[in-house]
Amino acid sequence: MAGGKETPRQKMIGMMYLVLTALLALQVNSAILLKFKFIDDSLLGVNDKTSVGADGTVKGIEAAVKKNNNQARDLNILKQSEEIRAKTKELVAYLRDVRQKLLTVTENKGPEMTNLSGEDKVAITMLGGQKHNGIAYTGLKPKLNEYSEFIKQYVPNATPLAIDAKDDPRVTEKAQKNKNFAELNFENTPVVAALATISQKETEVLKYESDALSALAQKVGAKTVVFDKIGAFASAESNTVAAGTKYKAELFLTASASTIHPSMTLNGSSLAVDPANGHGKVEFTARPGAFDASGNAKASWTGTIRFNQNGRDTTFTVKVPYTITKPVMQIQSASVQALYFKCGNKLNVSVPALGAQYKPSFSASGASAIPGSKVGDVTLIPNSKEVTLNVSSGGNAIGSQTFQVRPIPKPTIEAFAGGRQVNEKQGTPGTAVRSLTLKAIPDAGFLTFLPDDARFRVTRYEVTLVRGRRPALAPKTISGPTADLSDVVNAYRDGDRLYVEVKEVQRMNFQGSTEPVSVSKQFNIPLL
Repeated sequence: MAGGKETPRQKMIGMMYLVLTALLALQVNSAILLKFKFIDDSLLGVNDKTSVGADGTVKGIEAAVKKNNNQARDLNILKQSEEIRAKTKELVAYLRDVRQKLLTVTENKGPEMTNLSGEDKVAITMLGGQKHNGIAYTGLKPKLNEYSEFIKQYVPNATPLAIDAKDDPRVTEKAQKNKNFAELNFENTPVVAALATISQKETEVLKYESDALSALAQKVGAKTVVFDKIGAFASAESNTVAAGTKYKAELFLTASASTIHPSMTLNGSSLAVDPANGHGKVEFTARPGAFDASGNAKASWTGTIRFNQNGRDTTFTVKVPYTITKPVMQIQSASVQALYFKCGNKLNVSVPALGAQYKPSFSASGASAIPGSKVGDVTLIPNSKEVTLNVSSGGNAIGSQTFQVRPIPKPTIEAFAGGRQVNEKQGTPGTAVRSLTLKAIPDAGFLTFLPDDARFRVTRYEVTLVRGRRPALAPKTISGPTADLSDVVNAYRDGDRLYVEVKEVQRMNFQGSTEPVSVSKQFNIPLL
């Protein structure tokens, strides 16, 4: 063909682009990290008081043994209590040393933490490399489980303190089930969260010690140490929760006794209490609120704990604030900023914050929306110049996205004779036109983005052998892209030309339906 048209490769370079609209999933912000620090500080304070109480229990056993005239059986119990106390102090000292190592590697030197994150340094320290040579593998896990094995002789129902995700009934997410103890607790973990985890393990160690010492104290008639302060405590999985997801927390007493059976409420409604540990399980669906410019909405829930102490009812109330974050949609497509008219534009809409609870439904204005076979897949077929896609999940509106719509680029018609492209300037051998084929070549960019909608075909054209200014043969109508022009080959003379006029072109869409395409194209091919 004549003219300075671009090659398909040049068109592709000019048209191709890849749009990535993967909006960042919710990030843990500094306010949430501070909450972890507050929890860690609170646990450390409780642990210190619990440790002092354990010393008091041992002294109480010693006093009871003396009161009973130092009988051999009682002296053996005293020795056991002292051994328990010594092993507990040793393990607690080790845990405090691990805490200090984490503070040091994350450059937290003063009493006030300046670096609350440090996930990479936490991972290096606690996990190590591929050889699993981090502290969590080489020291923390074996020491915790050695202690729980030791304490079982006094607390028969004591379970290992450091277990893998597959053995932890609290871990229900499939993505977490394959993690070992170290990965579950310290992989991608800010230093404040790692410190809170270690403090929690220290709390569990002191709980085992308390149970063991209490059992020994009863054998010698020693009085059980009673905590002098009792309060309500709420432990949430996260104080930031996306609308449409579950808010989960535990509401429990910071100090309790086996004889106390508390009743609890959540926002005035009765709350189920686990009789094994006295914890109330808090779980509800966070509803969308009045989101601010940052996509956050403030909310809170109120819990109460009521129990009977010395014949009197005592009630504690706790109000727990949390933040509802607006779920962020991520839309992925080869051509996401603009769609093509009457084409099957395939999109994938994900909302990472909703996780497994994401069950999307779609509606659209200016287009038909067809859900795909996979969660989040949707095909939009635009019928106007602008399309708005609306996304909901579980009855909650997630958000909308507006797209501009492009017209379908018209194909380029090219003629081939004898397998080679015809030459309208220099001419084509007459014998070569025995087999003439017209091809509808789609725009390179359109073909790349939507190959199932870029199937064009020349379905009808007219061929005339022209000699001078008059037709040498009657015009011949061809159905389909390929013509047998044997009659032309037999009749042509040097200097004749072949006039070809395209009459009809069709496009087949992604659903297998065809529609006409308005294309005007003529060829004047000199025959040699």
